[in-house]
Amino acid sequence: MIFRLDERLIFPDPALAEEDGLLAVGGDLSAGRLMLAYENGIFPWYSADEPILWYSPHERFVLFPDELVVSKSMRKVIRDGVFLVTLNKAFGSVIDSCSSITREGQDGTWITNEMKTAYAELHRLGFAHSVEVWKDNELVGGLYGVETGNVFCGESMFSKVSNASKTALIWLCQNTNFALIDCQVYTEHLESLGARMMPRQEYVDILHNNRIKT
Repeated sequence: MIFRLDERLIFPDPALAEEDGLLAVGGDLSAGRLMLAYENGIFPWYSADEPILWYSPHERFVLFPDELVVSKSMRKVIRDGVFLVTLNKAFGSVIDSCSSITREGQDGTWITNEMKTAYAELHRLGFAHSVEVWKDNELVGGLYGVETGNVFCGESMFSKVSNASKTALIWLCQNTNFALIDCQVYTEHLESLGARMMPRQEYVDILHNNRIKT
C-alpha cells in the first residue's frame, strides 16, 4: 500500500514500503519533513513531472569507513596530490554538477530545482554537506548528502575526470567522524570501494539507536 502524505509531519512505518521501496507520495520538501525522513531511513526520489515520491528500500547499500577498499592506483592518486579536496566550500556548485552531469542509461535528472532549493536549506541549517574535488582550480568532482547522527546519507556524486568522485568518497571516509555511509542503492562503482547490502531494519535500528560509535 502506498500512503498519501498531508501537511502533518509524519511517515508510515518504512517496513510497509512496496517491493521497489516506494512508501509514500505527496507532502513537501520542508527541512523538518526531510530530516524526519532521513532519521527513519526514507528519502525522496522522483522526476520533475511527478509528485514527491518517498522511498525506503528493503535493503540499503552501505559503506563502513573501516571497510573501505582503496586500490593501489587510488592510493597513488591520493599520495601524489593529484586533487585538492575541500568540505562545504561549494555546496551549490556540487549539487548543480550532480544534476547536470551526463549519466549512462539515465535520461534527465531527479535533482529538480525544488530539490536543489530544499537541500540548500538543509545545508544552511548544517544538516547537508558537500565534498569538493578540485584540479587546477576547477571543480572536477564531488558529492553531497545529509548527516543524521553519525550516519552520512549520500545523495549524489559526480566526476568530470577519472577518479574524482572516488577521491571524494575516500576523503569522506578518511577525514570525517561518520561511522556509516548510506549509499542508498547498489552500483558497481561503490561496491569496488567496499560497500555492501544491509537489511533495512538493521539500518533503521542504527539510525534510531545510534549504535555505531566512532
